Amino acid sequence: MKMRSVLWMAVMLLLSCSAGIRASSVAKKNCPEKCGDVTVPYPFGFGKPECAKNDSFLLKCEQNGSLFFSNIQIYNISLENGTFTAGNIPSPYKCYDQSGLAAGSLYWSLNLTRWPPFTISSTYNKFIGLGCDTVAYMFVNEGQRFTSGCVALCYDPEAIKNYGACSGYGCCQTTIPENLKTLNITLTSFYNHSDIWKFNPCSYAFVVANSYDYSEINLQDYPTERPSTQAVIEWVFEGPNYCQESEPCGPNAICDNSPTGGGSRCHCPPGFIGNPYLQQGCQDIDECQDQNPCQEGACRNTIGNYTCDCPLGMRGDGKVGCRGLRLPITIAIVIGGVILVIIITILIFIVCQRRKKEKYFRDNGGMILKHQRIRIFSETELVKATNNYDNSQFLGEGGFGSVYKGVLADNTLVAVKKAKDVDKARMNQEFQHEIGIVSQVNHKNVVKLLGLCLETKVPLLVYEFVSNGTLHHHIHDKRSQILGSWKNRLRIATETALALDYLHSLADPPIIHGDVKSMNILLDDHYTAKVSDFGASVLISPNQTGIGSKIQGTFGYLDPEYLMTGNLTAKSDVYSFGVVLVELLTGEKPTSSSRDGEKRNIIQYFISSVEDNQIVQVLNFEPADDDEMEEVEAVAGLVKRCLNGSGLKRPTMKVVAEELARLKKLSDNFWAQQGNEETECLLGESSSHTSYEISSINMDQMDTYTVHTTFDIERGSTVSI
Repeated sequence: MKMRSVLWMAVMLLLSCSAGIRASSVAKKNCPEKCGDVTVPYPFGFGKPECAKNDSFLLKCEQNGSLFFSNIQIYNISLENGTFTAGNIPSPYKCYDQSGLAAGSLYWSLNLTRWPPFTISSTYNKFIGLGCDTVAYMFVNEGQRFTSGCVALCYDPEAIKNYGACSGYGCCQTTIPENLKTLNITLTSFYNHSDIWKFNPCSYAFVVANSYDYSEINLQDYPTERPSTQAVIEWVFEGPNYCQESEPCGPNAICDNSPTGGGSRCHCPPGFIGNPYLQQGCQDIDECQDQNPCQEGACRNTIGNYTCDCPLGMRGDGKVGCRGLRLPITIAIVIGGVILVIIITILIFIVCQRRKKEKYFRDNGGMILKHQRIRIFSETELVKATNNYDNSQFLGEGGFGSVYKGVLADNTLVAVKKAKDVDKARMNQEFQHEIGIVSQVNHKNVVKLLGLCLETKVPLLVYEFVSNGTLHHHIHDKRSQILGSWKNRLRIATETALALDYLHSLADPPIIHGDVKSMNILLDDHYTAKVSDFGASVLISPNQTGIGSKIQGTFGYLDPEYLMTGNLTAKSDVYSFGVVLVELLTGEKPTSSSRDGEKRNIIQYFISSVEDNQIVQVLNFEPADDDEMEEVEAVAGLVKRCLNGSGLKRPTMKVVAEELARLKKLSDNFWAQQGNEETECLLGESSSHTSYEISSINMDQMDTYTVHTTFDIERGSTVSI
């Protein structure tokens, strides 16, 4: 009886220990963990300064059970997402009467710069404007300028109830930039609600959590006062070296960079539970303790997981069942010994392979790169994605590597660049060079580097997959229809020029591509041009005009001055781009004979045709009208300047891009005007239109996005963004 009592007490003690782990406090020792209904996990705290990580995480609990950060009420704190929900956030509103006089506040500002760990979440929030005559802006000024917004319009009070989506009719929405610490919101109105004030006199704008439900909004009954909303604030531990500090997280916890950047967080891996910021850290969950999860066999807890071992002589996954007969003990021992030898051999092989991969990872700079924002892929992941680099996945090859199509586990399409099986030392040097170049680039018309694999002797580069092949293919494949119109040819030329101008003028430091050709210009799903392959590119300082290097590139596209002097300059890219434009206009390869078989230099023949005003003779397409022919002649003249034998006499890439952009804008305006005239003829009546523009400018990337909002004043029927 005594023995049975002792065993029973031991079992109860183990169960209580397990329950203690699961129900352990999320707050620091001797600190409260509840304020009203809100759980306050460390690094947050209240009551005493030592209950929080630092002053930024110290909260205030009111006597009524309300939790506050500064003057903002907190409703929920999530360790997993690194967020807290903030309520009672005021927002701007403006209500008008029949005379057009307004009451309310047109401006609102949220400033978190006093609290370095906190940012306004772009993942869990959205920006919303409400009203039937509402223009809502948001803007920041934190070393860069950013402005964006949306427009909400409506004319029929009954129709508002039938629109469930916030798509511009009575309600508009847009996304919020990442890593914002300040946000300013302002409101304006086109007509001061003069035509609609009876059923909708007010405009509203606010930042609100994604869970906000606007499907039940009735703008006729919406309050004529400042609405109060809830938004989500993200928090991190600031500083790029937080994860390198001495034990920043508790035992078994993982420290990594926040997905949105700006700092780091701790979290418990699968199979563990607890607060990763506390001294006790993450505790292993003993899955075998509470109940046996195995269908058959013995449950054996492992760190972070568990296994189910089948009896000797039986096989299978004990989690779902075991198969076979139980063997006599002697036979089982012999078989077990053989199996053990095989397992040891396999383990030795796996350990050797793992050590080799770890060595390659370190040699390729993995210890530094793994803490950067670039994604690190495993070799196994890319082998599976490319079906072990099967020939069916082969896309093409350049001077330094072959490219394969791949599909990641999340169905993302990628292009994997793998070194050729040649001099490994040289390949490693070339790939390191390409990584250094492409990591400087962030432009919508340049192929994006998604990540690296560092577990091979030569790193593998993983790029975004560009689905519609190369410009070279569409020029020379007669079945392709995309280049059938001059408008598409001009657009592709303009997008390519903008990318090269970005490399020359806006990248830091500037980049000379060095191998501009139609094979290195890819077209995506929407046939948008993207410049690729930076294996021959070089970085230069802003005050440099060129750099001496060994001759690299593709015959036919190379700058003759570069061939003679070995001095690569930005004007070398201009010449190569001029050759691409000749190819785009004539359909001829720069190294091919003319269409009648006569041996002649297509570049010189093109220049002669321009000088003799006979450009129409070398075109491989027919301009639609005289206006298009004038645009073609203007581009041909620009090409002639790009192909000047002297680099000093060639235009810069900025001049080329600006001229092509100007011609493209003229072409777009012409087609838009044609479309409007056709519409007016079909309607049989003229309409009065007013156009408004809201621009969003990001000074880091120097890309400009313009939102055009056009509506018919008389008919009140058209809204297009």
